[in-house]
Amino acid sequence: MPIASIFPITDPTWIFFLVLCIILFTPILLNRLQIPHIVGMLLAGVLVGPHGLDLLQRDSSFEIFGNVGLLYIMFLAGVEIDLADFNKNKNKSIAFGLSTFAIPFFMGGITCHYLLDMDWMASWLMASMFSSHTLVSYAIVSRYGLSKNLSVNMAVGGTIITDTISLLVLAVISKMTHGENTPHFWMGMIVGIIAFTSAVLFLFPRIGRFFFRRIHDQIQQFIFVMAMLFLSAIGAHIAGLEGILGAFLAGLVLNRLIPAGSPLMGRLEFVGNALFIPYFLIGVGMLLDISVFFKGADTLLIAGVMTLIATFGKYLAAWIPQRLFNMRKSEGNMLFGLSAAHTAGTLAVVMVGYELKLFNEHVLNGTLIFILITCIISSFVVEKASRELVLSDVPLNTEQDGDDEKILIPMANNNNVESLMQVAMMIRNPKLNRGLIGLNVAYDNHSRSEIEEGRKCLQKAEKIAASADVRIQTQSRLATNLSNGIIHALRENDASELILGLHQRKERSESFFGNVTLGLLSGMTRQIMLVRYTMPVYTIRRIHVVVPAKAEFEAGFHRWVDRISRMAGILGCRVVFHTQSKTWAVLSSYLSKHYANLRTTFSPNNGNNDLRPMVEEVNADHLLVVVCARKDSISYHPLFEHLPEMIDEYYANVSLMMIYPDQFDDDRDTPSLFDTHTPSSSVGYETSRGWLSRLGKLYKNRKQ
Repeated sequence: MPIASIFPITDPTWIFFLVLCIILFTPILLNRLQIPHIVGMLLAGVLVGPHGLDLLQRDSSFEIFGNVGLLYIMFLAGVEIDLADFNKNKNKSIAFGLSTFAIPFFMGGITCHYLLDMDWMASWLMASMFSSHTLVSYAIVSRYGLSKNLSVNMAVGGTIITDTISLLVLAVISKMTHGENTPHFWMGMIVGIIAFTSAVLFLFPRIGRFFFRRIHDQIQQFIFVMAMLFLSAIGAHIAGLEGILGAFLAGLVLNRLIPAGSPLMGRLEFVGNALFIPYFLIGVGMLLDISVFFKGADTLLIAGVMTLIATFGKYLAAWIPQRLFNMRKSEGNMLFGLSAAHTAGTLAVVMVGYELKLFNEHVLNGTLIFILITCIISSFVVEKASRELVLSDVPLNTEQDGDDEKILIPMANNNNVESLMQVAMMIRNPKLNRGLIGLNVAYDNHSRSEIEEGRKCLQKAEKIAASADVRIQTQSRLATNLSNGIIHALRENDASELILGLHQRKERSESFFGNVTLGLLSGMTRQIMLVRYTMPVYTIRRIHVVVPAKAEFEAGFHRWVDRISRMAGILGCRVVFHTQSKTWAVLSSYLSKHYANLRTTFSPNNGNNDLRPMVEEVNADHLLVVVCARKDSISYHPLFEHLPEMIDEYYANVSLMMIYPDQFDDDRDTPSLFDTHTPSSSVGYETSRGWLSRLGKLYKNRKQ
């Protein structure tokens, strides 16, 4: 059989195998040449496509997967964006969006009319191709971890503005060509857009919370998110918009339910970057017909004019905001690079224009060359800008803030492993990039089945950490006293804090804390976070933090503030601080300096951690954080002894976190060799030093 008769390949298994080989080997080869992977995918598509070696046809699989990849790019842009920064810089995004539409649009329209001798209708339609752009290079930004950078946020917001206006221009010109530019057309479009955006903004978050609170299977959660993505894209089509706008809007409204670093986010990024987005890029490359380079000067002239005007227009549109908002040169280059690639909107416009006979074959072929060149320019510029931004943002000493973070997570109940891990992954400092420590301590006289159950908890923790690309070290040990075993592990690993599940009582008469927790509170001075979640962590809508008076004088004050602030930032929810005005003054000063984008509210109280006055404010989907204090510490209040009763009576069905801050008395983190239990009356009792001595030390250190 002649080899030529085998190609193009039509067998689905061989098609998928060849595509996977391209996705696998292209980055490996291009890494040696320091060429962005996106360029390799595009050129590989040209090479194996019907206009290259004709190994593959651009069949329905490339259309389906390519469309999914394009929607995926916009969806990830919406999910990964920092909503606080996005809202804070929305005026900058609007300014960039208008400039990146208007400048290329008017430059392109005038150039096409006077230089390419097109009529005004065709000129403005082609100019809309210059204005629209696609975030083809967003995968590079995501790989460098720059999705929260100001310039990236501006580029993402600007993309939605310019693409929306460009596609509206397409719709209007299309209707005008068919003689359908009537008031009914405009009324229908406006009503459709309002109905679509209202439905997505109002219904999607509520449906998402309802689903995530009841379905905990991670595969089903992934499928649900994908279904919502495509439902939003379909809704956008029905409203007369492009699916990419619906995909981005779906990403925005689901943003808070899919925090950065969560296992679900890891799965979404993995599937998109490993399969759908490369498929889309290869499919774009397969559109290009290399032979158009040899079909005359008209095609090359059109491609050259399109590339020159659109690229210069996009550069000018990025340069103006850079100068206007005092941005760094690398940030301006990032704006230009992300907005330089023309793919989805451009293809939509040129195909419609070709069908309406406003464009000829030379414009169609020239557009394909234009798409390839701009994608290559975009990928090179974004790659270079990303490296410059990463290098400029990395401090010379990553330990400069003196954070000794090393989180230890004792776990024995398989039911709360997931919530403990989610809390740990949210409060950890990603800049330090330190792993977690999972611990299981069992009595040395336990049966083999009970010991095996503890190991299953650690295995589950490892899977959760791996899915979020977080390192974890797991340890199992036997002890005659569980609290002593945990304290031994704390000291051996030099852990900075504990995250522990709140004791689950079998009877009401049983101690609220349980003997293990009581032993830890009396035997160590490191921070302890006791956690109880009544619903999935990522569906929390608000955090209430009850802070005792004089908490700012405790040695561990800043540690717990950092942890709660990171959690709130990832969840994207508001934090309400219930405390005295003096404590709030210190809190707000620290937050404004280190967490300026955090949404906070001050609710004054008497600072004694009385939980009764705030019952009406705390809902079932809120998190109640109670900052406690060990006995004889400066912020301790006698009412703390009644916290268990108040929690049982008023907050039994509310997610709860109780924090006992650091006391920084390392000599106390020593397990008892004699005590096998701790009576409830000794909660947090410290015998080595009183709070007056510690306050004197604190004053002396601050003075120095």
